[in-house]
Amino acid sequence: MLIKEYRVTLPMTVEEYQVAQLYAVAEASKNETGGGEGVEVLKNEPYDNVPLLNGKFNKGQYTKKIYHLASKVPGWIKMIAPAGALEVHEEAWNAYPYCKTVLSNPGYMKDNFYIVIETYHIADKGQQENVHELDKKKLKERIVVPIDIANDAVNAADFKKDEDPSTFVSEKTGRGPLNGEWIASADPVMTCYKLVSIQFKWWGLQNKVENFIHSTQKRLFTNFHRQVFCWLDKWHGMTMEDIRALEEETKNKLDEERAKGEIRGTAALEK
Repeated sequence: MLIKEYRVTLPMTVEEYQVAQLYAVAEASKNETGGGEGVEVLKNEPYDNVPLLNGKFNKGQYTKKIYHLASKVPGWIKMIAPAGALEVHEEAWNAYPYCKTVLSNPGYMKDNFYIVIETYHIADKGQQENVHELDKKKLKERIVVPIDIANDAVNAADFKKDEDPSTFVSEKTGRGPLNGEWIASADPVMTCYKLVSIQFKWWGLQNKVENFIHSTQKRLFTNFHRQVFCWLDKWHGMTMEDIRALEEETKNKLDEERAKGEIRGTAALEK
């Protein structure tokens, strides 16, 4: 099993990020859905009495989704994977500022494949050693991967001029552009500490697939948070009531687009 902790630092408050993240998830889902593929939302409802992070968080919002992914995986996976293998189920418990997401493939891989993403959102610059309270063994195995949304390289296929934090300036807040050592002087500032644990049991493929998934996670986290910042003027000022209404509207659009339309969104990078 590979364990990595991605640390994404952003020039916003923890409270602002709660709205920003949910807005961006809804928008990104629309961009990834069409032609029989994309995101299907099965549940989006409050939950209680599910203890997370050693009992520190117990209630929040529960979502269950299915990702229909045939065009999103590399050719070498498609060659070995039957139809049911290209559907990923996601369950998420959002007890903000802490969230836990579990991705699995019950139709084919069952207990041999899962991705667990545990995220703690904290008002700092990403320098805390063990926010996830890992034991000594896991702490030793964990690899820390800082993500700088302005300075890290982005794949040419992913680059969008209007989603570039090094040139974007927010009209509403005056934040940006993000250049050089921007994290050192950022105010407000917060960090998403994303602990990602991947298990893929398949003899001969385990290391290749786990490494592929981690490289994909870094790509997704980088692109997503570039969007979160560059969409600042779209979500800034929205309330959680606005977000819940947007989610409901988005669910209806996703159902419609998945049934028709063309395949859209992020394709896999072959390696």
